[in-house]
Amino acid sequence: MKRPAFDTQPDLFVDFHSDLALRDQREVMERPFFSLSKKKRIKPIEYVSPDKEIFVKVSPVPEYGMATIWDADILIWATSVMRKLKDNKINDVPRTLRFYPYDLLKSIHRHTGGDEYMNLRRALSRLQSTTITTNIRAGRSNKHRQFSWIESFTDDIDPDKRINHGMSITLSDWLYEGIMADNGVLAINPLYFTITGGRERWLYRVARKHAGGAGPSGFAMSFSTLFAKSGAEGNFRRFKFELLKIARENALPDYALEILNPNSPDPGLRMVRMDGKTDGSIVLPPQAPAKTPKPSPQISDAMRKKIRAAHPGWDLHALQRDYDAWLESSTIEPGNYEKLFYSFVQRAVTA
Repeated sequence: MKRPAFDTQPDLFVDFHSDLALRDQREVMERPFFSLSKKKRIKPIEYVSPDKEIFVKVSPVPEYGMATIWDADILIWATSVMRKLKDNKINDVPRTLRFYPYDLLKSIHRHTGGDEYMNLRRALSRLQSTTITTNIRAGRSNKHRQFSWIESFTDDIDPDKRINHGMSITLSDWLYEGIMADNGVLAINPLYFTITGGRERWLYRVARKHAGGAGPSGFAMSFSTLFAKSGAEGNFRRFKFELLKIARENALPDYALEILNPNSPDPGLRMVRMDGKTDGSIVLPPQAPAKTPKPSPQISDAMRKKIRAAHPGWDLHALQRDYDAWLESSTIEPGNYEKLFYSFVQRAVTA
C-alpha cells in the first residue's frame, strides 16, 4: 500500500535506514540529563560540577514526569539523521524531522505494535515538557540557557480512517547547535539499544564519552563522582551496590569494567575500550600489588551494642572492612580507633 505523502518539502521526510550510523550528542552523554528509571520521576535533577563552573537543572512536569534515558533514544535517532544529512552536504539541515512512527520505532530497535506507538507519544510528551537549565557552552560567564529537548511535535492521524499520515519533531536550538557543531557527536554501537537497564545505558554513554579515546589504560572515575554525574535518585550506598553489580557482570558493549579499591567506601571504576573484541577479554595495565591487610583492632562489645541499637540490620564486619580500607588509603592516623570508627559508621549509614 502506498503511503500518503506529506504536503511539505520531500527532503524533510525521513524513511527507515537499516544502515543508519548511530551518533550521540557529546555534551548530553556526560552530564545528568535524564531519569534512569521507567517509573515516573517528578523530583528535579540539580547538578553542579566539582569546580562549581557547570550546572544542570532538569525539571519535570508532574503530569508527564521527567524524560527518561529510553526517551533519549529518539534524540539519538534524530542526531544520527541530522549528522547523516550534514555528512551528505545537505544545505540548511532542518531542525524539524518528519517520519512515520513505524520507521522511527524500527530504527531504535523497538516493537511496532499499538502499545509501542502510544509509548512513543508519551516519550515525545516527556521530551517536550521536561525543562533543562544549564550554562554548558557558556564557559565562566553567568549566562545560561533554558530549553526542552524538543520544541514541538505533531501526529497527523485521519480520524475517520484511523490512518497515521506521519509525525514530526522539532528539536530545541540548544540540542540542534550541539549536533551541528564540529566534534559535537560521537559514534555509538547499535547494541546500545539492546541494553535494558537504565544505569547500564547511562554507564555505556559515560564510558563512550570518557574512555572511547583514552587508549589501553582506559579512564577511571570514583563512584561518588559517577553518582553525581548520574543524577540517580536514592542514596549513594544504593548506587554503589548497583554499580558494583554492573561492574562485576561486565556486560556492556565495547567496554570492559574494572573495580578499583573494591573495599573502599568510595571505590573507583576503570572503563577500557575493548577494540572490537566481543568476548569481554582485555589486558589491563598492571596494578600495584595489593598490600597485605593488617589485622583489624577489636571493637568493644559496648561499642557494638551502641551501633546496633542506633543502626539495626547493618553488617558491622563489612563496615569495619570499609573503615580499614579507608584508613589504609588515607593519611589519617586515628588516635582512638574505636571512636573514629563510630564517626565513620555515622557517615556511612546516612550517605
